[in-house]
Amino acid sequence: MGMKLDEEYGADRLLQIEMDDEENEAHDTVNEDDDTGSEISNHSVHAPFHSQLDSPTWPQSYRRSMDVFTGVTPPSLSFLKGSSMLSSAYMRSQTLTPEYSLSKPFISSPSLDREEIPTSNPSKLSIVSSAIFSAPELPPSQQCSYTQSVLNAINALCGIGILSIPYALKEGGWCSLFLLFLFGIITFYTGTLLKKCLESSPGIETYPDIGQAAFGLSGRIFIAIALYAELYSSCIEYLIMMSDNLGALFPNSHMEFAGIHLNSYQMCAIISTLVILPTVWLRNLSLLSIVSAGGVIALIVVVICLLWVGVVDDVGFHPSGTAINIAKLPVTIGLYSFCYGSHSVFPNIYSSMKEPSRFPSVLLISFSTAFFSYLGVAICGFLMFGENTNPQFTLNLPTKLVTSKVAAWTVVLAPLTKYAITLTPVAFGIEEFLPSPQLRTYAVSLLIRTLLVFSTLVIALAVPYFGSVMSLIGSSLVMLVSLILPCVCYIQLRKNQITRFQLAACSSIIVVGLISAVVGTYSALTNMV
Repeated sequence: MGMKLDEEYGADRLLQIEMDDEENEAHDTVNEDDDTGSEISNHSVHAPFHSQLDSPTWPQSYRRSMDVFTGVTPPSLSFLKGSSMLSSAYMRSQTLTPEYSLSKPFISSPSLDREEIPTSNPSKLSIVSSAIFSAPELPPSQQCSYTQSVLNAINALCGIGILSIPYALKEGGWCSLFLLFLFGIITFYTGTLLKKCLESSPGIETYPDIGQAAFGLSGRIFIAIALYAELYSSCIEYLIMMSDNLGALFPNSHMEFAGIHLNSYQMCAIISTLVILPTVWLRNLSLLSIVSAGGVIALIVVVICLLWVGVVDDVGFHPSGTAINIAKLPVTIGLYSFCYGSHSVFPNIYSSMKEPSRFPSVLLISFSTAFFSYLGVAICGFLMFGENTNPQFTLNLPTKLVTSKVAAWTVVLAPLTKYAITLTPVAFGIEEFLPSPQLRTYAVSLLIRTLLVFSTLVIALAVPYFGSVMSLIGSSLVMLVSLILPCVCYIQLRKNQITRFQLAACSSIIVVGLISAVVGTYSALTNMV
């Protein structure tokens, strides 16, 4: 075992020896469990993982796939750089990517085997980390500038939740806007806790890494499942959103097929799925990351259309509503929390920064931008439509106006830029369970992705309630990922250094998260039934 590790990472060991001879002396033999125990306490890592170097822990594809999801790709591939960079990246990807073949691997086994995992040994963490992106399938990883990091964080925070924010205000009443501000403060704080968790040991770079460092393998797997569930449920929301707005554009459309009647929503859901499906088959992940820039542009266009209809097209603003509606408050809590559910990607953004110390200011700018955007749209949308506000404000826009059609078509087309990169991490995670490298072919990958897409269609047809589904996601998954888990992991990793104030703050957030999750989930499920 020791000979194998020395051969595979020999070059990296030489670099480590030059930097710190004394530190690497402890890694010349494999039987060092006793020494590792002391290192664990020094670096706040929960359990020894160095024995897993030869058999990587699931999910190993998380970092790469989530980098594509957030736009945290190498700067030469990111939409945040100039178009000349994009063209050169495209040319480079053509030379790096083999010709499509149903028998060739979608993700090569060697690259997965070299994916980094958190270990209790700092020097081994750096060894594994240094070998990750040298695989020929992907360009070398590069770090993002401060501006790129801010834009990536804003892109992650400002999502489709903005469509339901006026509806959330209608359900909860004007005083519920305080909850929008409160959840913004809490999620900002838990975002800084994730940064401290990442700093607790070298080599921790993703959310599953944090879970493994805090609670071992079970913690890693639990957090990974929660994150993948959040991504998968977002794909369901994209499909419902696309179908609702397409159905609104063609309200009288229907179809009879084999004795089965399909109404406007059902027919549009099936058509939307067939249109989305080819984007999931794309093999070039860099291309998906570039195309995802359209999602940000789409949201800006929709918000401009809302303001245009209110100010220019004489819909106007009409004060109405109650101060607070306790009965509907759980729905509002779920919708507000959904708006801040981006913690799954914050570790990736932090790990990609050239200056990680500036990450708190990245969070501050992005959360401030998100809060004021949500606040403005919530107030304007509710003043325009009052008690008739729909779960998607685009469905309230007068259909006869050109501006309304622009907004509706924009919302219909937006999932084409986001659905595939949201589903890709889930597909990669499933493909890691394939028993042999020979099964990791393009044909098998196509099958897995196709089944995932059609499974979201089945759920979207069974539960076609955009607002209730979003509230359920916010109350259950977002509360878990963005409020509860950051605090629990931080307490576990820094239990010897945590102050009384931090312990009290984390404990309070956990209690708030648990109560909100139980009440909000029950309310959302009740509304669906």
